[in-house]
Amino acid sequence: MCRSKDGVASASVDVSKGREVLPTNVKPLHYHLTLEPNFEKFTYEGKVVIDLDVKDDTSSISLNSLEIDIHSTDISAGSKKITSTPKIAYNEDAQVSTITFDETIPAGSKAQLTHTFTGQLNDKMAGFYRSSFKHNGQTKYLATTQMEPTDARRAFPCFDEPALKAEYTITLIADHHLTCLSNMDQLSETDVESKMTGSKRKAVTFRRTPLMSTYLLAFIVGELNHIETNDFRVPVRVFATPDKDIEHGRFSLELAARTLDFYEQTFDSRFPLPKMDMVAVPDFSAGAMENWGLVTYRVVDVLFDPKTSGASTKERIAEVVQHELAHQWFGNLVTMDFWEGLWLNEGFATWMSWYSCNKFYPEWKVWQGYVVDTLQGALSLDSLRSSHPIEVPVNRAEEINQIFDAISYSKGSCVLRMISKYLGEDIFMEGIRRYLKKHAYGNTKTEDLWAALSDASGKPVEKIMDVWTKNVGYPVVTVNEDTTSNTIKLKQNRFLRTADVKPEEDRTLFPVFLGLRTKEGVSDDLTLSEREQEFKVPDKDFFKLNTDHSGIYRTLYSPTRLEKLGQAAKQGLLSVEDRAGMIADAGALASSGYGKTSGILSLVKSFNDEPEFVVWSEILSRIASIRSSWVFESESTRDALKSFQLSLVSSKAHSKGWTFAPDEDHIQAQFKALLFGSAGLAGDEQIIKAAQDMFSKFKAGDRSAIHPNLRASVYAIALRHGGTEEYDTLFNEYLTAGDADERNSALRSLGRVTSDELIKRTLSLPLSDDVKGQDVYLPLGGLRNEAKGVEALWAWMTSNWEAIEKKCPPGLTMLSGVVQLCTSGFTSEEQLKEVQKWFEGKKTKGFDRALEQSADSVRAKSQWLARDRGDVEGWLRKEGFLGKERKL
Repeated sequence: MCRSKDGVASASVDVSKGREVLPTNVKPLHYHLTLEPNFEKFTYEGKVVIDLDVKDDTSSISLNSLEIDIHSTDISAGSKKITSTPKIAYNEDAQVSTITFDETIPAGSKAQLTHTFTGQLNDKMAGFYRSSFKHNGQTKYLATTQMEPTDARRAFPCFDEPALKAEYTITLIADHHLTCLSNMDQLSETDVESKMTGSKRKAVTFRRTPLMSTYLLAFIVGELNHIETNDFRVPVRVFATPDKDIEHGRFSLELAARTLDFYEQTFDSRFPLPKMDMVAVPDFSAGAMENWGLVTYRVVDVLFDPKTSGASTKERIAEVVQHELAHQWFGNLVTMDFWEGLWLNEGFATWMSWYSCNKFYPEWKVWQGYVVDTLQGALSLDSLRSSHPIEVPVNRAEEINQIFDAISYSKGSCVLRMISKYLGEDIFMEGIRRYLKKHAYGNTKTEDLWAALSDASGKPVEKIMDVWTKNVGYPVVTVNEDTTSNTIKLKQNRFLRTADVKPEEDRTLFPVFLGLRTKEGVSDDLTLSEREQEFKVPDKDFFKLNTDHSGIYRTLYSPTRLEKLGQAAKQGLLSVEDRAGMIADAGALASSGYGKTSGILSLVKSFNDEPEFVVWSEILSRIASIRSSWVFESESTRDALKSFQLSLVSSKAHSKGWTFAPDEDHIQAQFKALLFGSAGLAGDEQIIKAAQDMFSKFKAGDRSAIHPNLRASVYAIALRHGGTEEYDTLFNEYLTAGDADERNSALRSLGRVTSDELIKRTLSLPLSDDVKGQDVYLPLGGLRNEAKGVEALWAWMTSNWEAIEKKCPPGLTMLSGVVQLCTSGFTSEEQLKEVQKWFEGKKTKGFDRALEQSADSVRAKSQWLARDRGDVEGWLRKEGFLGKERKL
């Protein structure tokens, strides 16, 4: 990774330096790929014919391959065969095959490379892999793909880099009853004699694709049902395996048709493919994948049953579908040049999904949720020393998966939100249209986007935004007030959660859009571009920086000003985003030593009359952060924090209630669910009894007894106050429920147990055959709520490391997640040293960044506790939560 010594990638760094890329002597023009899967042996036979443009005099060809057995290789130029017996050398570390031959092919020629090969229909959810499902008591399989970022080479020999775009003609050979899908629509179907089966099979050939990158290629063979709509200009279909109710794809289907039409108009660019298919895949490592014209999803992210899933699930599916469809233009039509530009794909698709969701469902008020979801996710990860710039140099394949994180997705989208506010949405969208038009079917770098936005706006976008994308971190802006005038002095410094910024880490000066809110309105034209600057405010009685929290920074006010802002919130002077963002800032600053934790506890206590869901979501998130950091503290302190939480939410939960009308407001449904769960898990006896009553009816066979919005909370409360009987009920629900959302809720809840015996049972699940590789995280997360669960996770990981590596191979995203879950719950330097000692001498390639981020997180908690352990206990004692019985 190409970084300067202080961890900041400067704007002058050549991010292409050090990349491991293929030679440029030849360039692929077209692939004709034929594949025939064998579901008995879990292999497939393949043939690929690659048309090449010879750029330099050539006597060797290098391309990527991984876990592929090549049987034959032929090379020709024009009508002349060059060789059928070339020398082939394989570099396993670089995943590159180099083919050498005696005769030189001159520059300017057209050549053709043909391979026949056998591949593994693997169970790693990468490349061309197998996915299983049960139907009528039988285990069945489909063959499907996941190529991003660098697993097309695992499916077939290819030039596996995003800039090496080519056209593709795909042929799939399969039994007649199986569905075959690829990026394009079907061109022909013929019967062929299969050497594999000794009988006739069908060969389905698809139309030639437009120019596209290898990572967007997709093909699927299996038993699938589908529904279709013609509400868009081209057919839109949703597919699922026969064990699923295909009608549960109706919401996604109709949303997709509307979204494609909306995007065509918004981008002034026609969707260039002849159809759009979306497929629910039973085994899938990510949430979804934007393969051009053939988007693949986790089942829970595309199938929706309103009878069994709640409001938050519906919103998640809408966001995922619109995210993937935004990629059809931003990422697929126009693609980043190399992986340091991943954020161009993911940041924009994330921003666009919120933008379109707000247009389609304004009553959901998603931009409010954006502040506590996307923005806080970005600010949290980027407050670690081990964070990385949005444009992070990546050189090797195993580094790429590690940047599919909150920086590329969330911070990337926050940068785009910031610039869209700065330019105005209409001008921003005009810049996007120019960008797509100019670079269609090509590859771009970040500066190409800035150039298009500058062209549309007349503003120096690149000069402003390069600082944000090429440097790690973000600032805390300290506000000092001049008592003699209406002047405020602002100072920016890098913010780190560990509060130990070194001078060499604090050199970047960010252009900070201040968004100053006063009683006179909002001033959008003020920018803090120096270390320190002074600004006039009309009236110091009320002002607030970072209106609606569209800026990427924390604001540090004096305790007096923060108290005044709390009063302003009650007077209606602050937006929902302002109130939630102010609490988030205060919490983050307290945890890193810029204030006392007692200050954030007092602040959230003053918000007890707050009416809005999003603000309460942030309040409870900040309390959860304190409780997780204090998880190893004395039982009396932990109980006191729980009692404080209960005092905040109990009456609110009761006033809102926990019944739902058929037409319940989308936000209120989530609000009720949040308060019910928070109060119940904090010990509200009436809610605990209500949850236990619901669970008893559910256990007796009444599946309607638990409303979908409450299901996760009811399960968690039942397990917290139950035992083996409740556990068995939920484990059986996980095994037998027909809906993936119901199964996931049950599996996730099994981490909420507290007894040693049931913790042990839960930890036996991730590596068992009962839990798919995609779901290994689900039972683990809940264990982090208790000290003994955190310790049990670590013991489980260290005792089962080889098996974990086998189920979650290094280099794929799952292992990073498991490592973070099992290590970041610790809170002391002693525990961190134990983690570091255990990993000494072990290969951490593929998850080293996750391990480093986990260590930073533990250090931050350890330092927080050292600073504020006594402060929190003093506040809890003063408020009556510690040291005596408290009655509500």
